[in-house]
This record gives sequence, C-alpha cells and structure tokens, in this order.
Amino acid sequence: MSRICLYFVREPERDRWIPGDRFVRPIIRRIVRGKFRPGGIDKVFINLCLGLDRLGVPYEVNLPFDQLCDDDQVGVVGRCRLALKGYDRPNPIVGGVALMTYPSEWPTLCEEYPVVVYLQHCEWCKVCYEPFYGDRCQLWPVGIDTHSWTPTNSANKRFDFLIYDKIRWQREVLVPQLLDAVKAELTRRKLTFTEIRYGQYDEQQYKKALQDCRSMIFLCEHESQGLAYQECLASDVPVLAWDQGWCLDPERFKWGQPDIPATSVPFFDARCGLRFRDIEEFPNKLTQFLDMSRRGAFAPRDYIMENLTLEKCSADYLRILEEAQVRA
Repeated sequence: MSRICLYFVREPERDRWIPGDRFVRPIIRRIVRGKFRPGGIDKVFINLCLGLDRLGVPYEVNLPFDQLCDDDQVGVVGRCRLALKGYDRPNPIVGGVALMTYPSEWPTLCEEYPVVVYLQHCEWCKVCYEPFYGDRCQLWPVGIDTHSWTPTNSANKRFDFLIYDKIRWQREVLVPQLLDAVKAELTRRKLTFTEIRYGQYDEQQYKKALQDCRSMIFLCEHESQGLAYQECLASDVPVLAWDQGWCLDPERFKWGQPDIPATSVPFFDARCGLRFRDIEEFPNKLTQFLDMSRRGAFAPRDYIMENLTLEKCSADYLRILEEAQVRA
C-alpha cells in the first residue's frame, strides 16, 4: 500500500552581519520574542498535517529519500532548495507552496526533479508561475482550523474594530497615509478600536483580540492566501480589507515583473465583508460596512466552513497527490 510522504524543510539561518552570527541570532530572538512563533509557511504544513489527522489518514514526514518505495506519494511543501537536495527517486512530486518566492528564482525546478504538479494558494500567484511551469500549476489553499477559531458572543465585545497592521513595505509612507488616516476616521466617528501588528503577537493574543472586536480592518498589500484574515473570518468576524490591486513587493523588479495584479483577500465573497481601494474610498466603504453589519448582512464563518476547512483542503491535497501519480 502506498504511503503519503510529506517533506518540509525550513530555510537555514545564514550569517547576516558577521561570520558566525547565524548561531547567535536564534538565541537572541528567543530571548527577545519568547517561544518560536510559526510563520505562514510553517502553518501551511502544520494545518495540512492537522487536516490529515482529522481525516484519519497516516503520513510520513521527512522520510529519508532512500527509504521511499516506488508507489509512495510525495509532497514537498517547502521552504527552500534544501527540501529536495539529494532527491534521486523516480516518484512524482507535488511541489509547493513556497519552494521559492518567485519562479524565476528556480526556473529549472521541473527539469531537475520529477515535479509533475506545482501548487499555489490562489489564482493571482498561479498566473505568475504558469509561464515557468505551465500546466503543472494547480490551485490549493490550505485549510483553517475551524475547531480552534470559533465565534464568541457579540455581547462581550469591547471594540468596534480590530486594526490588523500587516503593512510590509514603504511604512514611512503608508503608516501616515493609510494606517493613521484609518484611525483618524474611526476616531472622528467615535468608533472604538484596538490594534495588532503582524509578527508581534502570538496566537492567544490574536484570539483574544478577535473575541474583543466586532469587525476587523485588514491592512496588507497583498496575500497569496492570508491565514490571519481567514482565521478572523472563521471566528465570524467580518473584514473591511484594503485591497489596492497590485503586487508591491520591491523584489518584483528583480524578477522582471514590475506590474503584477494582486489582491490582499484572495478568498473572499459578499459574506466576508467589503474591500476598499485607498484611503479616499475608505469613508464611504466604512459607512456601507457599518450599515451592512447592523443589518446582519455578513456571515464570514459560513464562507470558511464551505470553502476552507482543514478537512476539505487536506482531502483536496490527497486528491492532487493521487492525480499526480496518474500524470507522471
């Protein structure tokens, strides 16, 4: 009987400022930030495995390549070239997400290894990969743990909004022009809010913030999936999302793709909330959002339960693995 064999390798620490500081930085980071906080790609692998556990499907993790049997199904989630270093088996590979940031960083992946499917979470990212990997590209979002991210009684909520700050680039411009302007508009309307910034909280702090807030304003240039805002939706908290429409990663010039259409909420429909393009559009969208909220027009958890549960998404991954065996 074939096995499910999954591989996940974190990118190794590298010297940044002086030789040998790769050994010291993790220690300092642990002292300053506390225990390890899984990043987005870590959570992709964690949630995939948790979904397989919920389905009762056994799997191997990082099995030595020489122990693979011919009919084993192989999935390599990431996070760097090291994940495939030394792979010399004929077993077809389902690669991704996140073996690289952009496909031009590894254009020969599918020639070097028997990668028959390469996964991307959402459509705008898949479009970026198709010129390099062709019809090998498929969509696969990871699931959200709807047992852990759950609604709370709205009567106990203390704030109108949670502002989720994931502004990654040009903060010196966007914080005053966007974040501060959003806060000023909320204050003008006497709407209460609290804030949380990406990378500076742990899971329990985020859950508590969602328990305290009726809605969330999500400020991020773009997302390939966006686990945090989807955890918010699973908690039945609707989202007003800044969605300016383009990839703003400064690396895009190095990739040779300066104009990439993108979105901050790639999984989203009318049940989830509303979008606004820029701060000029924000006041009108805020008015519309508040009116719809009062009328009970949003049902964000229903969207997650329909589209992005752990069980559904992990079952989709199993299907992709099986289809890869046929395609090889």
